[in-house]
Amino acid sequence: MTIRDDHALAADLATEAGERLLTLRDKQGFADQRALKDAGDQASHRFLTEALQRLRPSDSVLSEEATREERMDPRRLTADRVWIIDPLDGTREFSEEGRSDWAVHVALWERGGLTAGAVALPAQGRTLTTAAPPVIAEPGDEFRIAVSRTRPPEFVRKLAVLAGADLVPIGSAGAKISAVLTGEVEAYVHAGGQYEWDSAAPVAVALAAGAHASRIDGSPLVYNQADPSLPDILVCLPDLAPTLLAGIRDLHR
Repeated sequence: MTIRDDHALAADLATEAGERLLTLRDKQGFADQRALKDAGDQASHRFLTEALQRLRPSDSVLSEEATREERMDPRRLTADRVWIIDPLDGTREFSEEGRSDWAVHVALWERGGLTAGAVALPAQGRTLTTAAPPVIAEPGDEFRIAVSRTRPPEFVRKLAVLAGADLVPIGSAGAKISAVLTGEVEAYVHAGGQYEWDSAAPVAVALAAGAHASRIDGSPLVYNQADPSLPDILVCLPDLAPTLLAGIRDLHR
């Protein structure tokens, strides 16, 4: 087993899970959105966990769709390798016809931090991966901050005014961070509730690409914790991090 194998495995699993979700979406349709969400969550979780159990049987797994007992299993905290997965990031967007801002996340945490990851954006036909990190752009004339479609934090609105930025609503966390890496926005700022599986894979890719990724106070994002809550995040082009962190500090004084 090599590091390169893990990069490739993350990309392959995320991509195949995404292809299966597209097939499910087409087959089931959008008439019953709740049923489509549930079917997508469970089918993708089952595929990913069974594949990891078969291909990496000695590794632990932390999944959004696991039971509470599975998430709290103390063996995960002493494991050397833990796969952190979100089988369907953005179930709301997945269940809405025509939307492409949903994702599949597969990340590997090893002692010391995230070492591999992939974010599949199935409806966009692409997978961002640590195997071949995207080349991030230099800051240009535009300054755009990705925010939640449904619950953008009020302080981010104030931050945008302070920084002279426009807010761009995007669905899933993976789609927002991917938008930073592909040049659709320059930053993603969020506070108010997330978990490790919401950000592990996209943060792994962002760091591999040379982007800035941290908590909104500038402290590191730490994974495989007993409590998987990771409530705030900043991902941005590296040159913009000092300005955004300073603005956030000013707004929280």
